[in-house]
Amino acid sequence: MSVYDQAHALARALKSCDEYTSFLAAKAKVDADKNAKKMLRDFQQRQIAVQKAQMLNEEVPEEQIKQLERMFEVLSYNPIIKEYLTAEFRLARMLADIQKIIGEAVELGLDEED
Repeated sequence: MSVYDQAHALARALKSCDEYTSFLAAKAKVDADKNAKKMLRDFQQRQIAVQKAQMLNEEVPEEQIKQLERMFEVLSYNPIIKEYLTAEFRLARMLADIQKIIGEAVELGLDEED
């Protein structure tokens, strides 16, 4: 079996795994609730802005980070959003684990100098 065939098999397995199907179900619930969707979208936009600034080594005001943490806490009280965030986290963790497995199998980059 070629590497591409195996990649397609992995993609099919991912589409049917519990982490992905749970995420899709949670996403459908959020999509059906306009208020939850708006709150979640606002949170995600703010989260992306902070992550982008951090990646660019820009100073992120402590108050902005605290505000994001408070928003997350408030959102977690909404059962629809909490289910979505939990499912999203489980899916992201699984995908990161898979990426790590692949990354460890193929050595890319330069060796560190002694």
